[in-house]
Amino acid sequence: MNENVKEILNQLTLEEKAGLCSGSDFWHLKSVERLGLSHIMMTDGPHGLRKQKGETDHVGLSMSVPTTCFPTAVTTASSWDIELMFEMGQALGEECLEENVSVILGPGANIKRSPLCGRNFEYISEDPYHTGTMATALINGIQSQGIGTSLKHYVMNNQETRRLTIEAVVDERAQREIYLAGFEKAVVNSQPWTVMCSYNKADGNYLSEHKKYLTDILKEEWGHTGLVVTDWGACNDRVTGLKAGQDLEMPSSWGKNDDKIIKAVNDGNLSVELLDNAVSRIIELILKSQDNTQPGFKYDRESHHILARRIAGQSAVLLKNDGILPLDKKYKVAVIGKFAKSPRYQGTGSSIINPLRKDSLCHSLADAGINYEYAEGYSTKTDKVDPELLSKAKKTAKNCDLVIIAAGLTDRYESEGFDRVHMKMPDSHNALIKELASINSNIVVVLMNGAPVEMPWINDAKGVLECYLGGQAGGGAIVDLLYGYVNPSGKLAETFPYKLEDTPSYIYFPGFTKSVEYRESIFVGYRYYDKADKDVLFPFGYGLSYTEFEYLDIDVEHSGRYDYEISVTIKNSGKVAGAEVIQLYVKNPESMIYKADKELKDYGKVYLEPGESKEVYFQLNERSFAFYNINIPGWHIEKGEYVIQVGASSRDIRLEQVVSVQSNSNVPVPDYKETAPGYYSLSGGIFEIDENQFKVIYGQELPDRENKPGEVIRENSMFGETTHKFAGRLMLKVMRSQTKKMVGGSDGDDVESSRKMIEAMLHEMPIRTIGMLGGDRLPKYFTEGFVSMVNGKFFKGLGLMFKRK
Repeated sequence: MNENVKEILNQLTLEEKAGLCSGSDFWHLKSVERLGLSHIMMTDGPHGLRKQKGETDHVGLSMSVPTTCFPTAVTTASSWDIELMFEMGQALGEECLEENVSVILGPGANIKRSPLCGRNFEYISEDPYHTGTMATALINGIQSQGIGTSLKHYVMNNQETRRLTIEAVVDERAQREIYLAGFEKAVVNSQPWTVMCSYNKADGNYLSEHKKYLTDILKEEWGHTGLVVTDWGACNDRVTGLKAGQDLEMPSSWGKNDDKIIKAVNDGNLSVELLDNAVSRIIELILKSQDNTQPGFKYDRESHHILARRIAGQSAVLLKNDGILPLDKKYKVAVIGKFAKSPRYQGTGSSIINPLRKDSLCHSLADAGINYEYAEGYSTKTDKVDPELLSKAKKTAKNCDLVIIAAGLTDRYESEGFDRVHMKMPDSHNALIKELASINSNIVVVLMNGAPVEMPWINDAKGVLECYLGGQAGGGAIVDLLYGYVNPSGKLAETFPYKLEDTPSYIYFPGFTKSVEYRESIFVGYRYYDKADKDVLFPFGYGLSYTEFEYLDIDVEHSGRYDYEISVTIKNSGKVAGAEVIQLYVKNPESMIYKADKELKDYGKVYLEPGESKEVYFQLNERSFAFYNINIPGWHIEKGEYVIQVGASSRDIRLEQVVSVQSNSNVPVPDYKETAPGYYSLSGGIFEIDENQFKVIYGQELPDRENKPGEVIRENSMFGETTHKFAGRLMLKVMRSQTKKMVGGSDGDDVESSRKMIEAMLHEMPIRTIGMLGGDRLPKYFTEGFVSMVNGKFFKGLGLMFKRK
């Protein structure tokens, strides 16, 4: 604790200390003006700044200040460009400086367990190494401007369905190797000013009050020096949370939890020393933020737009090219699909950015002097085929040399608050592609979506460009790519399976009412597909270019006991300049414990002129060869022959070399071959593990999956569990009315998706968060009163509801 923080801490009253532990409203921390601690603002990101206009006493998804909408995380992850992510972070920091925002909430480092997660567009990858590396770069870029970040949502928060209450049932090894590892890498290498704990439970406890994750791992093991902030409304028991390592509750509890902290200290249930530890971290954040304010700072809006276009261009993935791309301006082009004029360029939910401008594909084609004919093709208000729109599209396509079809997923398919139920695109999009391909063989599909989709039309298209959600400058980037002004260099940061049934979490996602079992353990994404030798539509790390790259030779130098330095020579053997993402995997030897076939351990992106060669360098260390051995517990290297593999994707290995590695531990390796054989013999069919095998690796009894009949309603019960009762129905009606202003005039193109998100949230939120929506307009004991009412104690509940003291 530095002397300035210590001096301020010593002058605070108990009431002031308790007060600092929660916000003053939805977005600001409390101030103590007499000691020089002012209000600082935290607000949403992470691919742009979403600062709410006007009153900040509610969550307000509508009407934020105009800022640059950069490509979302699913897009930028495909750039595999660490320097570019740092540059984007710098730009985000500059926009926070102008808007006097101290902490931007992001990046999101949750692993993509299933392609159905409605918030996958906001997350980076299915691989923890890639997640941690890209998150580190963004955090370092933002914090280089004196602006804080909030690494989220910590941890095992990999779905939207019942995310506010559900318990994630994950074996310890999968926790360490998959779900914690990305957070660990980002924390160790970037020290985010804050880490945001998630809503869900693990090991029977809410993450907001789980000492194992908030203190033992995050603080003591990883050495995090910043503070822990709750996701908005994730605080359950405030005193228990403080004891576990939860420093700051957001938003405000409107004094209710301040009183609980004061009482706990006075009763001896909470030590002053523990409270002081939390308050000192909050003071440090406020002081750091105050020291970095720059009144009058203005960022360059045009340069940020140009950067957003460059990022979108470097991130798009060329999935298929049968010689049709890049396009020649001499061809007469039909541009079909409403997304070409009204693009899907970002996700829906708390990350909605109000863009400074918005470049569509059609607008950008016109700017580039390219003549085209346009037809709408489909409506975004329905999935059904519109015969009239389809007929007009076919006429347009028939009269042109080639067809560019803009398609993908509408806002109603994926959003914060709810998950997808399938991997299909809207019927109107699929039918459009199939129909146009029957009358014009020169089809290029441009995809705008936030997660993998099935492609039943893949053989009908000559070119497929995955643009994901490209931000406000995405339209210009698409033109750059289609016409060869920019050479595609993006690579998938997630696997595209053929169909949903191929995914390892298919049977187990999104789980039961009370819990979700991660029965696939470590076999997430390519770790599963490669081990099971399952055919996929496009593998992890895949992406085409307009040029060709040769992987000429590999040199492996042993520089320490477990340290290796690897160099690889890459040559651009094509005719145009381009960039290649070179991926280094470590292939594991056979073991007594189940392992993935190979795992990503390093990567680099190199830009080469035609005929140019460069050496690319990688490093491996002790962790590169280790798995998490629960018998230690800790990271264990087994003696054996490991294969260092370098390639263009997880399924396109170009060079490899074997190294002999010695063990770092004499502790026995867990052997589940007899008790959980399903983890050793993955097949190409539907992945399924019976309950007994999962219990073996989980190491304990599984928690309750469903509510018990007649279970008493509590503050932690989902609000939807009360709507069969009069008090619940009445409250739902009131809450629906109150939340209309959260989406009215929404910055998104599809208000319906925002309403769908809010409706899901209302039914799945714990009752205790009603107070968050009501703010200081509600009495302190309103939720306790409501719980009493729905449990049949009407008059007692009524009295509590309107109790003021």
